[in-house]
Amino acid sequence: MAWQELFAAMALVLVLEGIVPFISPDALRKTYQRLIEMDDKTIRMSGLLSMIAGVILLTLVR
Repeated sequence: MAWQELFAAMALVLVLEGIVPFISPDALRKTYQRLIEMDDKTIRMSGLLSMIAGVILLTLVR
């Protein structure tokens, strides 16, 4: 049962990540351009904050 949930979660991530490029590829290009201009520390901090938010959300849902 745990593997099914893991694959379902991975499938949902793929669906959610595909929404922006499907709806607005130009906005995605602009976002990537801004990302290229950011320094490593800022990118790492945003990744860390994203992971923390995900863990908190997962804890609340579970």
